[in-house]
Amino acid sequence: MSSTGSDVTDIEDVLDEPATPFAPEPVEERPPARSWRTRADYVAVALIAVVSVVAAVLTWAFSDARATTSVTGPSSWDQLPEVVALPPTLSEVWRARSGASLSPVVVQTPVKETGEEKPSTVVTGDGGEVNGRDPLTGDVRWTYERDLPLCTVSTGWGRAMALYSKGTNCSELTSLDGITGERKAQRNGDAEPGTALLNEGSHLITTGSKFVEVYRRDDLVRSLEYGGLRAIVNPNKQPRVGCTYGSVAVTSGRFAMVERCPEDSFDRVSVLKPNPDKSDEPKVFTSLLTGGKNAQVVAVTDKLVAVAMPNPSRLVVFDVESGNQISDVPIDVPAADFVDPPSHVSRGFATKTNVFWFTGSKTIALSLENLTPLWTADGTLGAGTTLAGRAVIPVKEGLRVYEQATGAVVGTIRVGREGYTGPVQLATAGPVVLEQRGETLVALR
Repeated sequence: MSSTGSDVTDIEDVLDEPATPFAPEPVEERPPARSWRTRADYVAVALIAVVSVVAAVLTWAFSDARATTSVTGPSSWDQLPEVVALPPTLSEVWRARSGASLSPVVVQTPVKETGEEKPSTVVTGDGGEVNGRDPLTGDVRWTYERDLPLCTVSTGWGRAMALYSKGTNCSELTSLDGITGERKAQRNGDAEPGTALLNEGSHLITTGSKFVEVYRRDDLVRSLEYGGLRAIVNPNKQPRVGCTYGSVAVTSGRFAMVERCPEDSFDRVSVLKPNPDKSDEPKVFTSLLTGGKNAQVVAVTDKLVAVAMPNPSRLVVFDVESGNQISDVPIDVPAADFVDPPSHVSRGFATKTNVFWFTGSKTIALSLENLTPLWTADGTLGAGTTLAGRAVIPVKEGLRVYEQATGAVVGTIRVGREGYTGPVQLATAGPVVLEQRGETLVALR
């Protein structure tokens, strides 16, 4: 093929020419990758590892976990035998130190088939250690221990309750499964040193001279703060400030306490709801002046509250809702007995028909219906308990047995206390009678 002009190249000529090699884009040269395996890298990694280990060790060293020992037990135990008759004799079967309990602590566990609560475990607390024990033998089933002072032990919702001090106050409340000792809910509070934990059935109430608080449900939600709050979020919510507190008594759905306020000429008795709508806004059923000083709350029911008054000694009963006085009955109680009981806890217990109140030198049985005195047991060491349907009250010689309704003496079961003459608080766990003698718990059978 020919061209028509000299500047036109024939395509065959082009195809016959050798191809010019393609020149790629120049590639930017990069420095070779630096190896991390140098001395400086190894030093840096080592330092990071050391810091991590030290941080972990320090975290563990100062954590609650390091300071806690928890040894759990079996998940079930045989039920204790029923008591159908009074034993002719009682002798010591075991004892243990329990300086953190005011009275014997017995965990009541619901029976799955019936829902009825039965005693299952005796709890002792001393130093920083809480033990769940076999009521029959005293053998330790489980242990929970902190390197903190133990303020008190109690029970609620089928669990053991342990309150520890982590500073100036008793601030750490821990619940433990009553059967296994497994740790359950925990809560930080602000209870005073020397506090007790009172179980009114659905709530735990701390006692104190200037402040009380209440926990509800087994997850320990705080439902009430009353008195001298250390950290006031909403001011002007407390009905009275600057008061000090005397004795406390509880019943289902309410608790009563003696208040001594600077603006009052006489002691005041107040009955409160343990679970108001807001925890910092107390619900007060009634609050009234008693007309005297050194008053003691003896008992409270859903309708009535009984207050013991000195000079002259008498028992005054008020209506909880209206505050009206219902009765005023003389009682033979010496003036020396009108002092606040240990840890502000009214020393008494209730049965289906009676309330038994220990004055400090004698035990008075009250009718649960109207809280008036029925009979008096002189020379007693504590409020007592019940066994096989009868009242069993500690005396110097041992345990005196009474008919609940009349106060007739059935007999006395002699118990040797090895020279101990102080107050004795009683409880039972199946066939075992438990005596709290000071800081020692003694089991009798």
